[in-house]
Amino acid sequence: MRGFGVHTSMWTMSWDRHGCELAVQKARDYGMDFLEIALLDPPAVDAAHSRQVLEAAEMRAVCSLGLPEECWASRQPDKAIEFLTVALDKTAAMGCEALSGVVYGGIGERSGQPPSETELDNVARALEAAARHAKSLGLLFGIEPVNRYETHLINTGWQGVAMIERIGADNMFVHLDTYHMHIEEKGIAQGVLDAREHLRYIHLSESDRGTPGAGNIAWDEVFGALRAIGFDGGLAMESFINMPPEIAHGLSVWRPVASGEAEVMENGLPFLRNKARQYGLIG
Repeated sequence: MRGFGVHTSMWTMSWDRHGCELAVQKARDYGMDFLEIALLDPPAVDAAHSRQVLEAAEMRAVCSLGLPEECWASRQPDKAIEFLTVALDKTAAMGCEALSGVVYGGIGERSGQPPSETELDNVARALEAAARHAKSLGLLFGIEPVNRYETHLINTGWQGVAMIERIGADNMFVHLDTYHMHIEEKGIAQGVLDAREHLRYIHLSESDRGTPGAGNIAWDEVFGALRAIGFDGGLAMESFINMPPEIAHGLSVWRPVASGEAEVMENGLPFLRNKARQYGLIG
């Protein structure tokens, strides 16, 4: 989970054979170190094919997801464990290094109240079981805090740390996202500082989820904080270009956030790489 990567939403949100081949080839063309695979339907994934394509391209990968409503851990911890177990098995079978994302719930999960102790107990039980299974497969297992409009459960870096320390699994990590940090943290560097020893992965997302460098994210604060904590994990550009309606609804994206792949990859990617290089995070 080191180097510079890109989320597969740049090209596809369907990890079928075509989506796999397209995203891997594109990522290779742009010189990415790894791909983050949106694992929305784990049972449907042809893991053997994915592994073959990734290995042929010498492309490392991680997977990410959010739980479907019928498997939300706060309500249905046993179903969450079942779903995550399948997802982790597929992640390992594809030869990926980690599973992360909103593994504790769903995008759009809001009760209208602060998280209850029962909800947090259920989430901790599901994540503990999933982390244990991930470790048996040699996988890392991450938690991505997301903003208050997408969940009421875990919104900040320190909340992610609290859940990991409650569980006590040494293969768990915090996965931050600059889009969510821009909304939730007291200062955008604060999430990085709060998560420091648990932070192994970060989404580099603009304030409108479009082209990095064309919005309101304080990128020098982000990269300066990463440099200050000695961050050496995965830097993943996440800009949503290709989204199915159900994902767009969950993320409340009602208009195009960029004109297309070319705008993001030809403007946003060089911008982020230059910042990462400026702060000594990549060579």
